[in-house]
Amino acid sequence: MTPADLMRAVVPVFPPSESNLIREGHLKGERSPGHLFCPPSDFFMLFDVNGDGLISFREYLFLVTLLSIPESSFSAVFKMFDMDNDGEIDKEEFKRVVTSIRSHSRHSVRRRDERLTDASIENGRMVEYLFGKDGKGRLKHDKFVKFISDLHDEILRLEFVHYDFKSQKTISAKDFAHSIVASADVSHLNKLLERVDEMNDDARFNNVRITIEEFKNFAELRKKLVPLSLALFSFAKVNGLLTRDDFQRAASSVCGLSLSNNVVKIVFHLFDTNGDGNLCSNEFVRVLHRRERDVGRTVETGITGFLSCCWSCTDTSPYSQLFS
Repeated sequence: MTPADLMRAVVPVFPPSESNLIREGHLKGERSPGHLFCPPSDFFMLFDVNGDGLISFREYLFLVTLLSIPESSFSAVFKMFDMDNDGEIDKEEFKRVVTSIRSHSRHSVRRRDERLTDASIENGRMVEYLFGKDGKGRLKHDKFVKFISDLHDEILRLEFVHYDFKSQKTISAKDFAHSIVASADVSHLNKLLERVDEMNDDARFNNVRITIEEFKNFAELRKKLVPLSLALFSFAKVNGLLTRDDFQRAASSVCGLSLSNNVVKIVFHLFDTNGDGNLCSNEFVRVLHRRERDVGRTVETGITGFLSCCWSCTDTSPYSQLFS
């Protein structure tokens, strides 16, 4: 699989609205629906054992394991295996980190998968990057955290590129809306997709384009969902309503993020359920929480999951409901 296929294995996406690639398969001479026009990823070349630009099954296992680590837990994971507390771990300690993470994945780990993951650590340029050419170097805490952070950032970049079908360095309002609702529970998805489709006939969104910076900013908001949701629910309980200004103020004051007016306009179109100009906090937080949870869980990590993504890569308490 390609790096873009890996992205689509861990992130739910819709076909880009500015393409006509809405059906399965393609005719001779047509562009393949699964292909993304994006430059080679220097980051993923670190794992390209064969130098063919593709990700093998072993590499896939290793990468989805690392992607299951929430960014808030990078340091904690490292420190648990830094037995002598010197801020460094060796290759054997790193292998224990990966094995431990895989043992707690959503799906049971088969012994064969464990051996393949070990092999992905033993071989390839990944070892050279992390532990030197001889594999005897030590991995520092800061390099480990940056390494995992760069992996998450690259998946996010590939998601943006997926929607930036015409390589304009911006995506349409509809594509941004799709990226928000793609992780919604199936019982709510159709309703949200109807709201996305309504944007086709809404002049307010005709010329709205979302930049990579705005896209990343919203991703940062998802990572800070716990403090944000506390602020939103607390404010709504006291005041009853949550306007666009209130939402932007919460993002700024609580999360330190400045959301653009275009981003907020799209969010409120999707989650202002009764059209009164106020955000439905429950629905908004539910969708964002599922996105963060599902990426952390990843998909099936065995051979079935690998083949599947190769083939298809195309009540009263809000917390009891949202975080169950």
